[in-house]
Amino acid sequence: MNKVPVSFLVPIKNEESNLTRCLSSIQWADEIFVVDSQSTDNSIALAESLGAKVVQFKFSGTWPKKKNWALDNLPFSYDWVFILDADEVLPPEFEDGVRQIVTSSENENVGYWVNRRFQFMGKWLKHAYYPNWNLRLFKHKLGRYEKLTESDTASGDNEVHEHVVVDGKTAHMKAEMDHYAFPTVDVFLEKHNRYSNWEARVAQDEFEGKSAASLQDRNVGWRRKLRTFSRCLPFRPLMRFLYVYIWQRGFLDGIEGYYFARLHGFYEFLIVAKTHELKKQK
Repeated sequence: MNKVPVSFLVPIKNEESNLTRCLSSIQWADEIFVVDSQSTDNSIALAESLGAKVVQFKFSGTWPKKKNWALDNLPFSYDWVFILDADEVLPPEFEDGVRQIVTSSENENVGYWVNRRFQFMGKWLKHAYYPNWNLRLFKHKLGRYEKLTESDTASGDNEVHEHVVVDGKTAHMKAEMDHYAFPTVDVFLEKHNRYSNWEARVAQDEFEGKSAASLQDRNVGWRRKLRTFSRCLPFRPLMRFLYVYIWQRGFLDGIEGYYFARLHGFYEFLIVAKTHELKKQK
């Protein structure tokens, strides 16, 4: 069967432990761009051996970050682009689903939300952080990541929790992607230390009235509003733990669900502490 006429965008930096698994799952795509930030491991050679076109990105320090820069500058061969992180994998059923979307002449949608399931401590979580929808497949001329802050977030050169906003209708795909985000607790802590830098600076901008964004998915938009509202409440680390463990029924994921929820409570504590630090500096 012919390859699917779609472009993939995979942002990386030193991802040799994940890249083979990720790119092997999308060999049915006709075009794969790997956007690299000067990796020092074997990532570039691995990407090229699996048929990807490697492009280098040099971060200016603020804006744009890697994915939006790639959407603005890469010479995509096709109208549709799928953005896939190196620690994510698309199961085989995605091939037919994506093919039907990008080849249909009657499709009025310009973007598709994809659900992710998380693996933590070697276990697939069925409740904590599930479902987790992201808009990943869209017509690249009609979509860009939202801009929540112009500050130097000290979180790296890649978008953290920004969502894609597209000009047109969207829908949801049935197939789910696998997210190997946290193979160890150490990786969780390293990532969320950077993420909390971003969260604190976005919270500071919201406090100063500088940040605004609109999302097209009702559930994702509701979570964003709930997140903004929660910044005014006391005991946020405890509330974050209870949200993941009780409200999302993380307790049904066993001891892994408990650890996952406790670590997110600690993540919230980092955000609170760093936001307070920024306000004192202001």
